Amino acid sequence: MHKHRKLIATLVTGVLATPFLPPPTLAQTYPVRPVRLVVPYPPGGATDFTAREIAAALSESMGQQFVVDNRSGAAGTMGHHIVAKAAPDGYTLVVGTFGGLVTGPALMGAQLPYDSEKDFVPIGLAVHTPWALVLNPGVPAKSVKELIDVAKASPGKLNYASTGTGTPNHLGMVLLLMHANINMIHVPYRSAGQITVDLISGQVQSVFSGVPQILPHAKAGRLRVIGVGHPVRLGALPDVPAIAETVPGFNNSGFYGLLAPSNTPRALVDRLNGELKKAFSAPERVTRLEGQGVVAATSTPQEFAALIRKDLVLWRKVVKDANIKPD
Repeated sequence: MHKHRKLIATLVTGVLATPFLPPPTLAQTYPVRPVRLVVPYPPGGATDFTAREIAAALSESMGQQFVVDNRSGAAGTMGHHIVAKAAPDGYTLVVGTFGGLVTGPALMGAQLPYDSEKDFVPIGLAVHTPWALVLNPGVPAKSVKELIDVAKASPGKLNYASTGTGTPNHLGMVLLLMHANINMIHVPYRSAGQITVDLISGQVQSVFSGVPQILPHAKAGRLRVIGVGHPVRLGALPDVPAIAETVPGFNNSGFYGLLAPSNTPRALVDRLNGELKKAFSAPERVTRLEGQGVVAATSTPQEFAALIRKDLVLWRKVVKDANIKPD
């Protein structure tokens, strides 16, 4: 009897010490029901457009519906929080954003209800989201160099809008001001739509804007785009220089990508990554996304995780050096 109990104890110990391994067929059979794709912003913007491209592609290639669920609020952090706390079974994913994964955490730190490095497993990049430096046409500058010259000649006279302290368009302008050693007045808004209205009317003079929001107004001459934050020029704005052409090393370009809750089985992550890569390297999708002012991208899960870590280091430094505090 003693030997029998000893054998059972040995077997139990061995089972507990063995890491859980998903069944070999898990990745092949997934998904067996619809997948929820949380989008941290309301319908209509570039995040939502990208999310619907992801949902359509994965629904077609994986034979199950990927359903977009717009959960806006708290500057995009609410949607990330929902997924951070979801079951790690592959049926709740998030279209993670630069604001929710990088600039928000860089500013808020432990005040956020999730950790962007610990509470998610990155699946893969979908797009880069460059910011465009946009002026009211009344500003006497037609290039980044001219804007810097005007700002240096009249310190504190020019202003710029943002959707709030610590948001990507705020921190992007702070980074430019630091690079160029100039000073401009920050005018925070509650909505990007109102910024566009006031920029056209001249109530504010400049903003770092997402490209899709300002493309129609730029083409109509109501706004002037003088530079893009991406390291290279964009297909949607081929005549607009990259700001890095004037300010070497400048990069103000975010991203959208797909993430799952931490502890999601690696087999599912790898399967989703493979399907996402195929979808966002397809020429017709690349062209369609470029027309919206974003740049199609692919990555491994490890490369996406490394990008998040690298960007967190950069933007935490910007927040610290500029002494920016949450409102």
